[in-house]
Amino acid sequence: MTALDIQAVQAFLLVAELKSFTRAAEALETTQSAISLRIRRLETSLGRRLLERTPRQVRLSAEGSRFLEPARELMAAHRSAIDSFGGGRRRLVVGLSHHVIGRDLPVLLKRLGDAEPALTLEMHVGSSREVLDDYDAGTYDAAIVLNHDRHRHDGEVLGTEAFGWMAAPDFHPLRDRPLPLAAQAKPCMVRTMATSALDAAGLPWEEVFVGGGVGTVGAAVSAGLAVAALGRRFAPPGTADAGPRLGLPPLPDRDIVFFAKAGDRQTRADLARLKAALRGRGI
Repeated sequence: MTALDIQAVQAFLLVAELKSFTRAAEALETTQSAISLRIRRLETSLGRRLLERTPRQVRLSAEGSRFLEPARELMAAHRSAIDSFGGGRRRLVVGLSHHVIGRDLPVLLKRLGDAEPALTLEMHVGSSREVLDDYDAGTYDAAIVLNHDRHRHDGEVLGTEAFGWMAAPDFHPLRDRPLPLAAQAKPCMVRTMATSALDAAGLPWEEVFVGGGVGTVGAAVSAGLAVAALGRRFAPPGTADAGPRLGLPPLPDRDIVFFAKAGDRQTRADLARLKAALRGRGI
């Protein structure tokens, strides 16, 4: 009987989930070459090619797809065996900007739950400014926010969020009336970004809907009440960027920045998995 290396199986699962050797290495706090070596050894042990590698992507082979679920079951049994000694649950407290996590959240949570079943993940959602202030005050282990402060450089950029003036297809503002705007309440910096752009362009606007999160603002947009500055990834289905059609000024992109405090080795590993999972969602 072939004995499988648990670390190699874990590496395979992470590469399969994140579709990247680099992100898998980041999650395991090791190097890309070490991940490649583990998977080559696993493929040699099984006598099967599990991953198809090209310069631009990594995907499961047919045999890798067959091995995926048994590999998950093996890792679950391994974790259960270790947890039987009463290691206890860990807690990770994370602050998130409204404008960072949207429809991706269920997939992200499932990925983290599968990878770390002994982890209690406590999430707090707010404006980027509020989240970062609470992080600086020691409330959170990590914070994921939009970067509105170009002078701060202690975070790690995960990606860039592109914004547009999202509206329903049949949205047409009344002639000779200010532009109807939906936004979150102050101190939302995306709201400030939108109103500043309109003011700089000399375009009158009026706030017709104030939401308590991106979901509520998106609902107002879908209902045709207003236009809103929203990240293109999180715009409600069926809406589109009405900026060019309505002659609205372009909105700047914003970096998505990950802030984390140094902790023990396990906390660092949990944070690395969270960061890798975020990048795995295309962030």
